[in-house]
Amino acid sequence: MWQIMWMLSFLPDVFWHILTVGGLIALVVALFLKRIPIISTYRIPLQYGGIAALLFGLWMEGGIANEAKWQAKVKEMEEKIAVAEAKSQEENIKIVTKTVKKLELVRTRGDDIINYVDREVVKDREVIKFVENCPIPQIIINTHNAAALNQPIEATK
Repeated sequence: MWQIMWMLSFLPDVFWHILTVGGLIALVVALFLKRIPIISTYRIPLQYGGIAALLFGLWMEGGIANEAKWQAKVKEMEEKIAVAEAKSQEENIKIVTKTVKKLELVRTRGDDIINYVDREVVKDREVIKFVENCPIPQIIINTHNAAALNQPIEATK
């Protein structure tokens, strides 16, 4: 049945309006044809044809109205999706901005710690005495420095 409806969908909507009105006119004409004796023999086929055209036309009118309703819902949902996509883009920009700010904050704090270590710890005589009395293996120093600079550890054998 859906194949027939698919083929009938190629006809313009005006065709179904005309068919409905034509079926109604055929029924009215069939009522008046029984009064004319010569043409009254065509009354019954005209009446049945009018009923069939009217019923099929009304059925198709319902299909047209239903399709229009669904198309309106589709358009409404497409508009809602467009609004949601616009809001999503705005939120994405906010998220990226927050991420960049946090990354900059982490980098700034890391630089502050490095500056502190360079300025204060180097000056501290106890640390200097400790390093002289208890040497730290070079691999630990290299690993610590690589971690502070966020660089990969270079393994040397």
